[in-house]
Amino acid sequence: MYSREVIEEVLSKTDIVDLVSSYVKLKRSGSSYMGLCPFHNEKSPSFSVSGQKQLYHCFGCGKGGNAITFVMEYENYTFLEAVEMLATKAGVALPEQKYSYEDRKDKDIKTKLLEINKIAATYYYHCLKSEQGISGLNYLSGKRGLDDKTITNYGLGFAPISSGGLYKLLKEKGYTDDILKESGLFTYDAKVHEKFWNRVIFPIMDVNNKVIGFGGRVMGDAKPKYLNSPETKLFDKSRNLYGLNVARSSRKGNMIICEGYMDVISLHQAGFTQAVASLGTALTPGHARLLKRYTDTVLITYDSDEAGTKAALRAIPLLAEVGLNTKVINMKPYKDPDEFIKAFGADAFQERIDKATNSFMFEVSIVEKRYNRSDPAEETAFEKEVANMFLRFSEKLERDNYIKAVCNSFVIPLEGMQMMVANLGNKMGIVNGAKYNASEPSTSAPKKKAESGVRQAEKLLLTWLINDVSIIDKISNVIKPEDFIDPLLNSVATKLYDQIKMGNPNPALIVGDYTDESDAAIVASLFSSDLDENLSKQERERALNDIVRKVKKNSLDTEFNTVTDAIRMQEIIKEQQKLNEINIRL
Repeated sequence: MYSREVIEEVLSKTDIVDLVSSYVKLKRSGSSYMGLCPFHNEKSPSFSVSGQKQLYHCFGCGKGGNAITFVMEYENYTFLEAVEMLATKAGVALPEQKYSYEDRKDKDIKTKLLEINKIAATYYYHCLKSEQGISGLNYLSGKRGLDDKTITNYGLGFAPISSGGLYKLLKEKGYTDDILKESGLFTYDAKVHEKFWNRVIFPIMDVNNKVIGFGGRVMGDAKPKYLNSPETKLFDKSRNLYGLNVARSSRKGNMIICEGYMDVISLHQAGFTQAVASLGTALTPGHARLLKRYTDTVLITYDSDEAGTKAALRAIPLLAEVGLNTKVINMKPYKDPDEFIKAFGADAFQERIDKATNSFMFEVSIVEKRYNRSDPAEETAFEKEVANMFLRFSEKLERDNYIKAVCNSFVIPLEGMQMMVANLGNKMGIVNGAKYNASEPSTSAPKKKAESGVRQAEKLLLTWLINDVSIIDKISNVIKPEDFIDPLLNSVATKLYDQIKMGNPNPALIVGDYTDESDAAIVASLFSSDLDENLSKQERERALNDIVRKVKKNSLDTEFNTVTDAIRMQEIIKEQQKLNEINIRL
């Protein structure tokens, strides 16, 4: 691992506010910054970033740490990868690293997999341009209308029917079967078989333009029609989107989410470079959070058939949960963006973007199709279902705006709908405009467990110390690090006391010492909390003395229960009797 001095230099030259704000929108709130937590779904900001302490902490889900732990959590990086990324951004020259065996092994595997994927992508591209790839090239350029520039830019290729060429090439380059198994490009049974054959190949790239996997579209009627790489150390379907390496730099102000590779490439060729697609799987919460990094508005352009409509309805709540403004593009009379653009052109598609339907209005339109509104009973049932849909809006003003818009568009009496929503709301928890609190989804912040008063006191004392280091001179004759009985808090106290004595308290560095995620979150929460500035000096002194006495009493009681020396037992009794005499002045 890198030395403590190197880690400290990387942290000291990284402004955590600048770092986090490149991923999360932050607004100043007092001495800190607040935003929506990127690690759990929330609508009210509870994610705090302190420039002074160089820490982040979510008061909702509890996650917290320094710049390194943020990058590790957000980018799914290892500790070393996060340090190296931040060092590069900060211009810190890192010494040659001596990796542990496991770190070196993991890094070597990832490096070799990237090499293998690059060789495979080049191999498939050359096959496409050879006689073996005529059917694939005809499909891409003839049937799909892709030009040579697009085919080259996206590294499209072809896996020939006569498989074995890629395996032979990689073996000649010295790659062993052990690493080739990890690549996902081959299956091993009695013989080695190439996973992709007789397929047009779409290299899947991460945001840094490195090939991390492949997708293949079969030539002919064989099944499955589309085949993707299995999950590997490089490729995680739920954390990647096809085309994001291009779309993240599109500067279009929105992202278009499509169903497949060809939709993305066709849109990009037509100038809509903000298009992306999930990789052979339904949209996930991870995809939604990934999109939120780069935009506030997502346009859904799934196929206009029944399957596409269902996929859109599943995606809408996931996108809404992370705070994305979501709209749905109407592509009728055509099925997908590729067909639409071929028929009407890019200008017509831009018009459809400009007129995209608000996602909630789209959902209501789908619900409406299930009812015969000329029948009074079905009309009432439709209105009741829509009224229930309004309860998802926690803010009264937002809810009222949607009620007005829906009633206007779907010809529903406004006053009657308002009364129906109010009645339902009173039953479900909306009273006098208060926030609606339905059962929380599984992705919401977990409830915190109650903890003992002594542990709370120890935590409060550490929070006090980091907010006002001057009090250590006033309490150090009473409270020593060993008086913190909780093992984690004892460890933190020892580090903090040492730092304060050295005249350089650095909470971000202390947090970095804890590799366990839950421990790091607890330590970050200690250092991210602020003291109540509304207390008078007398109230602050009373609170501090109460905390000090509680911590000291617990320390003495714990020692008394374990000590066997009679003399020391008498000393402890005398100290216990003097606890009320503790009187610290601020």
